[in-house]
Amino acid sequence: MMKSMLGVIDATTYKDDLEELIAHRPLAGLPIAGRYRLIDFVLSNMVNSGIGSVAIFPKYQYRSLMDHLGSGKNWDLDRKRDGLFFFPASITDGTSEGIGSFNQFAANIDYFLRSKQEYALVANCYTVFNMDFNPVLERHLQSGCDITEIRSGGESLEIYLVKKSLLVDLIQTRDITGYTCMKDIRLDIHHNYKICDYEYTGYAEKIDSISTYFRVSKEILKMNIWSQLFLKDRPVLTKVKDEPPTHYTNTSEVKNSMIANGSVIEGKVENSIIARAVKIGKGSTIKNCIIMQKCTIGDNCELDSVILDKDVMVESGTRMNGNLNSPFVVKKGTVQGALMNS
Repeated sequence: MMKSMLGVIDATTYKDDLEELIAHRPLAGLPIAGRYRLIDFVLSNMVNSGIGSVAIFPKYQYRSLMDHLGSGKNWDLDRKRDGLFFFPASITDGTSEGIGSFNQFAANIDYFLRSKQEYALVANCYTVFNMDFNPVLERHLQSGCDITEIRSGGESLEIYLVKKSLLVDLIQTRDITGYTCMKDIRLDIHHNYKICDYEYTGYAEKIDSISTYFRVSKEILKMNIWSQLFLKDRPVLTKVKDEPPTHYTNTSEVKNSMIANGSVIEGKVENSIIARAVKIGKGSTIKNCIIMQKCTIGDNCELDSVILDKDVMVESGTRMNGNLNSPFVVKKGTVQGALMNS
Protein backbone atom coordinates (compact mmCIF):
# COMPACT_ATOMS: atom_id res chain seq x y z
CA MET A 1 0.00 0.00 0.00
CA MET A 2 2.92 2.36 0.68
CA LYS A 3 3.81 2.46 -3.02
CA SER A 4 0.28 2.40 -4.40
CA MET A 5 -1.24 5.06 -6.63
CA LEU A 6 -4.40 7.10 -6.48
CA GLY A 7 -6.03 7.89 -9.83
CA VAL A 8 -7.25 11.44 -10.51
CA ILE A 9 -8.93 12.18 -13.86
CA ASP A 10 -9.60 15.79 -14.83
CA ALA A 11 -12.78 15.71 -16.92
CA THR A 12 -13.41 19.47 -16.85
CA THR A 13 -11.68 20.25 -20.15
CA TYR A 14 -13.67 21.90 -22.93
CA LYS A 15 -12.18 22.24 -26.43
CA ASP A 16 -13.73 24.88 -28.67
CA ASP A 17 -12.56 23.04 -31.79
CA LEU A 18 -14.77 20.11 -30.77
CA GLU A 19 -17.86 22.19 -30.03
CA GLU A 20 -20.03 20.44 -32.63
CA LEU A 21 -19.51 17.12 -30.85
CA ILE A 22 -19.34 18.15 -27.19
CA ALA A 23 -22.11 20.75 -26.95
CA HIS A 24 -24.32 18.15 -25.24
CA ARG A 25 -21.70 15.86 -23.68
CA PRO A 26 -18.37 16.21 -21.83
CA LEU A 27 -15.16 15.66 -23.77
CA ALA A 28 -14.52 12.62 -21.58
CA GLY A 29 -17.74 11.07 -22.88
CA LEU A 30 -17.05 11.56 -26.60
CA PRO A 31 -17.66 8.23 -28.41
CA ILE A 32 -14.71 6.72 -30.25
CA ALA A 33 -13.89 3.41 -31.96
CA GLY A 34 -17.54 2.38 -32.16
CA ARG A 35 -18.24 1.27 -28.60
CA TYR A 36 -15.90 3.28 -26.36
CA ARG A 37 -15.71 6.76 -24.81
CA LEU A 38 -12.52 8.77 -24.54
CA ILE A 39 -12.34 8.37 -20.78
CA ASP A 40 -12.31 4.58 -21.18
CA PHE A 41 -8.64 4.66 -22.22
CA VAL A 42 -7.14 6.46 -19.23
CA LEU A 43 -9.53 4.81 -16.77
CA SER A 44 -8.74 1.33 -18.11
CA ASN A 45 -5.01 2.13 -18.00
CA MET A 46 -5.33 3.03 -14.34
CA VAL A 47 -7.28 -0.11 -13.47
CA ASN A 48 -4.90 -2.31 -15.48
CA SER A 49 -2.02 -0.70 -13.56
CA GLY A 50 -3.52 -1.83 -10.25
CA ILE A 51 -5.08 1.49 -9.25
CA GLY A 52 -8.17 0.72 -7.18
CA SER A 53 -9.28 4.23 -6.24
CA VAL A 54 -10.10 6.73 -8.99
CA ALA A 55 -11.59 10.21 -8.60
CA ILE A 56 -13.20 11.86 -11.60
CA PHE A 57 -13.65 15.62 -11.65
CA PRO A 58 -16.27 16.55 -14.31
CA LYS A 59 -17.78 19.94 -15.03
CA TYR A 60 -19.82 20.27 -18.23
CA GLN A 61 -22.85 18.17 -19.21
CA TYR A 62 -21.67 15.26 -17.09
CA ARG A 63 -24.97 13.36 -16.78
CA SER A 64 -24.13 11.14 -19.77
CA LEU A 65 -20.65 10.51 -18.35
CA MET A 66 -22.10 9.37 -15.03
CA ASP A 67 -24.56 7.15 -16.91
CA HIS A 68 -21.70 5.60 -18.87
CA LEU A 69 -19.50 4.90 -15.86
CA GLY A 70 -22.24 4.09 -13.35
CA SER A 71 -20.86 2.54 -10.19
CA GLY A 72 -17.64 1.58 -11.96
CA LYS A 73 -18.66 -2.10 -12.16
CA ASN A 74 -17.32 -2.62 -15.68
CA TRP A 75 -13.90 -1.42 -14.46
CA ASP A 76 -14.05 -3.44 -11.20
CA LEU A 77 -14.36 -0.21 -9.23
CA ASP A 78 -17.69 -0.90 -7.47
CA ARG A 79 -16.05 -1.56 -4.12
CA LYS A 80 -16.81 -1.10 -0.44
CA ARG A 81 -13.33 0.36 0.04
CA ASP A 82 -11.87 2.78 -2.51
CA GLY A 83 -13.48 2.46 -5.96
CA LEU A 84 -14.88 5.16 -8.24
CA PHE A 85 -15.68 8.70 -7.05
CA PHE A 86 -17.33 11.67 -8.77
CA PHE A 87 -16.65 15.26 -7.69
CA PRO A 88 -18.56 17.57 -10.06
CA ALA A 89 -17.43 21.19 -10.24
CA SER A 90 -19.71 24.18 -10.33
CA ILE A 91 -19.93 25.92 -13.72
CA THR A 92 -18.96 29.11 -11.90
CA ASP A 93 -15.74 27.64 -10.53
CA GLY A 94 -12.58 29.29 -11.79
CA THR A 95 -10.62 27.44 -14.45
CA SER A 96 -6.91 26.83 -14.86
CA GLU A 97 -4.83 26.61 -18.02
CA GLY A 98 -3.77 23.04 -17.36
CA ILE A 99 -4.88 19.66 -16.10
CA GLY A 100 -5.80 19.33 -12.43
CA SER A 101 -7.34 22.48 -10.97
CA PHE A 102 -6.06 22.95 -7.43
CA ASN A 103 -9.17 24.99 -6.64
CA GLN A 104 -11.41 22.09 -7.55
CA PHE A 105 -9.22 19.66 -5.65
CA ALA A 106 -9.41 21.96 -2.63
CA ALA A 107 -13.20 21.73 -2.63
CA ASN A 108 -12.79 17.96 -2.20
CA ILE A 109 -9.64 17.92 -0.08
CA ASP A 110 -11.10 15.29 2.28
CA TYR A 111 -10.83 12.71 -0.50
CA PHE A 112 -7.08 13.22 -0.70
CA LEU A 113 -6.60 13.38 3.06
CA ARG A 114 -8.55 10.18 3.71
CA SER A 115 -7.06 8.09 0.92
CA LYS A 116 -4.25 5.76 1.99
CA GLN A 117 -2.33 5.66 -1.30
CA GLU A 118 1.07 7.35 -1.16
CA TYR A 119 1.17 8.62 -4.75
CA ALA A 120 -1.32 10.34 -7.03
CA LEU A 121 -1.53 10.07 -10.82
CA VAL A 122 -3.22 13.19 -12.22
CA ALA A 123 -4.35 12.75 -15.82
CA ASN A 124 -6.46 14.28 -18.57
CA CYS A 125 -9.51 12.48 -19.97
CA TYR A 126 -8.94 12.77 -23.71
CA THR A 127 -5.78 10.84 -24.64
CA VAL A 128 -6.07 7.67 -26.73
CA PHE A 129 -3.35 5.29 -25.50
CA ASN A 130 -2.72 2.02 -23.66
CA MET A 131 -0.07 2.41 -20.99
CA ASP A 132 1.14 0.67 -17.85
CA PHE A 133 1.79 3.30 -15.18
CA ASN A 134 3.84 1.05 -12.89
CA PRO A 135 7.15 1.66 -14.74
CA VAL A 136 6.49 5.39 -14.30
CA LEU A 137 6.24 4.93 -10.54
CA GLU A 138 9.40 2.81 -10.50
CA ARG A 139 11.35 5.49 -12.40
CA HIS A 140 9.88 8.18 -10.16
CA LEU A 141 11.14 6.39 -7.05
CA GLN A 142 14.55 5.49 -8.45
CA SER A 143 15.22 9.06 -9.61
CA GLY A 144 13.98 10.71 -6.42
CA CYS A 145 11.59 12.93 -8.37
CA ASP A 146 9.04 15.25 -6.82
CA ILE A 147 6.94 15.33 -9.98
CA THR A 148 7.13 13.10 -13.05
CA GLU A 149 5.53 14.34 -16.25
CA ILE A 150 4.66 11.75 -18.90
CA ARG A 151 5.54 12.85 -22.42
CA SER A 152 5.25 11.43 -25.91
CA GLY A 153 7.28 12.56 -28.88
CA GLY A 154 8.79 15.28 -26.70
CA GLU A 155 5.38 16.80 -25.91
CA SER A 156 3.53 16.66 -22.62
CA LEU A 157 0.64 14.21 -22.35
CA GLU A 158 -0.60 16.27 -19.38
CA ILE A 159 -0.27 13.30 -17.05
CA TYR A 160 1.63 13.78 -13.80
CA LEU A 161 2.80 11.49 -11.00
CA VAL A 162 3.32 13.14 -7.64
CA LYS A 163 3.54 12.10 -4.02
CA LYS A 164 0.11 12.62 -2.52
CA SER A 165 1.45 14.59 0.43
CA LEU A 166 3.12 17.01 -2.00
CA LEU A 167 -0.11 17.32 -4.00
CA VAL A 168 -2.02 18.15 -0.82
CA ASP A 169 0.60 20.78 0.04
CA LEU A 170 0.32 22.31 -3.45
CA ILE A 171 -3.45 22.46 -3.07
CA GLN A 172 -3.33 24.05 0.37
CA THR A 173 -0.68 26.65 -0.54
CA ARG A 174 -2.11 27.62 -3.96
CA ASP A 175 -3.03 31.13 -2.83
CA ILE A 176 0.53 31.74 -1.65
CA THR A 177 2.40 30.16 -4.57
CA GLY A 178 -0.03 31.24 -7.29
CA TYR A 179 0.03 27.73 -8.75
CA THR A 180 -3.38 26.76 -10.18
CA CYS A 181 -2.41 23.34 -11.59
CA MET A 182 0.55 21.04 -12.23
CA LYS A 183 1.50 22.85 -15.43
CA ASP A 184 2.12 26.09 -13.53
CA ILE A 185 4.90 24.46 -11.53
CA ARG A 186 6.63 23.28 -14.69
CA LEU A 187 6.48 26.77 -16.18
CA ASP A 188 7.88 28.45 -13.06
CA ILE A 189 11.64 28.82 -13.56
CA HIS A 190 12.05 29.54 -9.84
CA HIS A 191 10.44 26.36 -8.50
CA ASN A 192 12.41 24.19 -6.09
CA TYR A 193 11.09 20.80 -7.16
CA LYS A 194 12.81 17.99 -9.01
CA ILE A 195 10.68 17.50 -12.11
CA CYS A 196 11.42 14.45 -14.25
CA ASP A 197 10.22 13.42 -17.69
CA TYR A 198 9.03 9.95 -18.62
CA GLU A 199 8.96 9.38 -22.38
CA TYR A 200 6.18 7.04 -23.50
CA THR A 201 7.05 5.40 -26.83
CA GLY A 202 3.72 3.77 -27.67
CA TYR A 203 0.81 5.24 -29.61
CA ALA A 204 -0.67 8.28 -27.84
CA GLU A 205 -2.85 11.04 -29.28
CA LYS A 206 -4.75 13.80 -27.51
CA ILE A 207 -8.17 14.51 -29.02
CA ASP A 208 -8.47 18.30 -29.11
CA SER A 209 -10.21 19.09 -32.44
CA ILE A 210 -12.60 17.64 -35.00
CA SER A 211 -9.72 17.03 -37.41
CA THR A 212 -7.68 15.19 -34.74
CA TYR A 213 -10.70 13.14 -33.71
CA PHE A 214 -11.33 12.15 -37.33
CA ARG A 215 -7.68 11.37 -38.02
CA VAL A 216 -7.22 9.24 -34.90
CA SER A 217 -10.44 7.36 -35.62
CA LYS A 218 -9.12 6.54 -39.08
CA GLU A 219 -5.74 5.49 -37.66
CA ILE A 220 -7.42 3.05 -35.27
CA LEU A 221 -8.53 1.09 -38.35
CA LYS A 222 -4.86 0.36 -39.13
CA MET A 223 -3.70 -2.96 -37.72
CA ASN A 224 -0.39 -1.57 -36.42
CA ILE A 225 -2.25 1.07 -34.39
CA TRP A 226 -5.06 -1.25 -33.32
CA SER A 227 -2.54 -3.73 -31.97
CA GLN A 228 -1.01 -1.04 -29.73
CA LEU A 229 -4.34 0.02 -28.23
CA PHE A 230 -6.41 -3.12 -27.80
CA LEU A 231 -4.37 -5.72 -25.94
CA LYS A 232 -5.64 -8.99 -24.48
CA ASP A 233 -3.70 -8.57 -21.24
CA ARG A 234 -4.53 -4.85 -20.96
CA PRO A 235 -8.09 -4.53 -22.28
CA VAL A 236 -9.83 -1.21 -22.83
CA LEU A 237 -12.90 -1.60 -20.65
CA THR A 238 -16.24 0.07 -21.34
CA LYS A 239 -19.92 -0.06 -20.46
CA VAL A 240 -21.42 -3.41 -21.39
CA LYS A 241 -24.70 -3.33 -23.30
CA ASP A 242 -26.77 -6.45 -23.95
CA GLU A 243 -27.46 -6.14 -27.65
CA PRO A 244 -27.59 -8.82 -30.37
CA PRO A 245 -24.77 -9.25 -32.89
CA THR A 246 -24.85 -7.04 -35.96
CA HIS A 247 -26.92 -8.45 -38.82
CA TYR A 248 -25.37 -8.42 -42.28
CA THR A 249 -27.78 -9.06 -45.15
CA ASN A 250 -26.85 -10.61 -48.50
CA THR A 251 -26.73 -7.10 -50.01
CA SER A 252 -24.11 -5.85 -47.53
CA GLU A 253 -20.40 -5.38 -48.20
CA VAL A 254 -17.91 -4.35 -45.54
CA LYS A 255 -14.22 -3.48 -45.95
CA ASN A 256 -11.67 -2.32 -43.36
CA SER A 257 -14.28 -1.13 -40.87
CA MET A 258 -15.23 -1.46 -37.20
CA ILE A 259 -18.88 -2.24 -36.59
CA ALA A 260 -20.31 -2.53 -33.08
CA ASN A 261 -23.11 -4.86 -32.06
CA GLY A 262 -26.83 -4.36 -32.58
CA SER A 263 -26.60 -2.86 -36.08
CA VAL A 264 -28.24 -3.86 -39.36
CA ILE A 265 -26.06 -3.47 -42.47
CA GLU A 266 -27.72 -3.76 -45.87
CA GLY A 267 -25.41 -1.46 -47.84
CA LYS A 268 -21.68 -0.98 -48.43
CA VAL A 269 -19.33 0.17 -45.65
CA GLU A 270 -15.67 0.99 -46.25
CA ASN A 271 -12.96 2.51 -44.03
CA SER A 272 -15.58 3.50 -41.47
CA ILE A 273 -16.51 3.13 -37.80
CA ILE A 274 -20.11 2.16 -37.06
CA ALA A 275 -21.41 2.32 -33.50
CA ARG A 276 -24.16 0.28 -31.83
CA ALA A 277 -27.69 -0.07 -33.17
CA VAL A 278 -27.06 1.65 -36.52
CA LYS A 279 -29.25 0.88 -39.56
CA ILE A 280 -27.73 1.25 -43.06
CA GLY A 281 -30.18 0.72 -45.90
CA LYS A 282 -29.91 -1.09 -49.23
CA GLY A 283 -27.86 0.50 -51.96
CA SER A 284 -26.21 2.96 -49.57
CA THR A 285 -22.45 3.53 -49.62
CA ILE A 286 -20.64 4.68 -46.48
CA LYS A 287 -16.95 5.57 -46.91
CA ASN A 288 -14.48 7.16 -44.48
CA CYS A 289 -17.27 7.88 -42.00
CA ILE A 290 -17.93 7.80 -38.26
CA ILE A 291 -21.54 6.84 -37.53
CA MET A 292 -22.52 7.07 -33.88
CA GLN A 293 -25.12 5.14 -31.92
CA LYS A 294 -28.70 4.62 -33.16
CA CYS A 295 -28.33 6.46 -36.45
CA THR A 296 -30.57 5.41 -39.34
CA ILE A 297 -29.38 5.75 -42.93
CA GLY A 298 -31.97 5.13 -45.61
CA ASP A 299 -31.64 3.41 -48.99
CA ASN A 300 -29.41 4.59 -51.83
CA CYS A 301 -27.49 7.16 -49.76
CA GLU A 302 -23.89 8.19 -50.36
CA LEU A 303 -21.80 9.42 -47.43
CA ASP A 304 -18.08 10.15 -47.64
CA SER A 305 -15.96 11.68 -44.85
CA VAL A 306 -19.00 12.34 -42.66
CA ILE A 307 -19.46 12.24 -38.89
CA LEU A 308 -23.03 11.51 -37.77
CA ASP A 309 -23.63 12.16 -34.09
CA LYS A 310 -26.12 9.99 -32.17
CA ASP A 311 -29.74 9.51 -33.29
CA VAL A 312 -29.33 11.12 -36.72
CA MET A 313 -31.74 10.09 -39.45
CA VAL A 314 -30.57 10.27 -43.06
CA GLU A 315 -33.42 9.98 -45.53
CA SER A 316 -33.17 7.76 -48.62
CA GLY A 317 -31.32 9.20 -51.58
CA THR A 318 -29.28 11.67 -49.52
CA ARG A 319 -25.69 12.53 -50.45
CA MET A 320 -23.22 14.08 -48.03
CA ASN A 321 -19.51 14.67 -48.56
CA GLY A 322 -16.70 16.14 -46.52
CA ASN A 323 -12.99 15.48 -46.89
CA LEU A 324 -10.27 13.85 -44.84
CA ASN A 325 -9.06 17.20 -43.47
CA SER A 326 -12.53 18.62 -42.83
CA PRO A 327 -15.25 16.01 -42.31
CA PHE A 328 -18.90 16.99 -42.62
CA VAL A 329 -20.45 16.88 -39.13
CA VAL A 330 -24.16 16.29 -38.50
CA LYS A 331 -25.42 17.21 -35.04
CA LYS A 332 -27.17 14.80 -32.70
CA GLY A 333 -30.81 14.00 -33.36
CA THR A 334 -31.17 15.88 -36.65
CA VAL A 335 -32.75 14.73 -39.90
CA GLN A 336 -30.85 14.96 -43.17
CA GLY A 337 -33.02 14.71 -46.28
CA ALA A 338 -32.44 14.31 -50.00
CA LEU A 339 -33.23 18.01 -50.53
CA MET A 340 -30.47 18.93 -48.06
CA ASN A 341 -27.66 17.27 -49.99
CA SER A 342 -24.20 18.66 -49.37
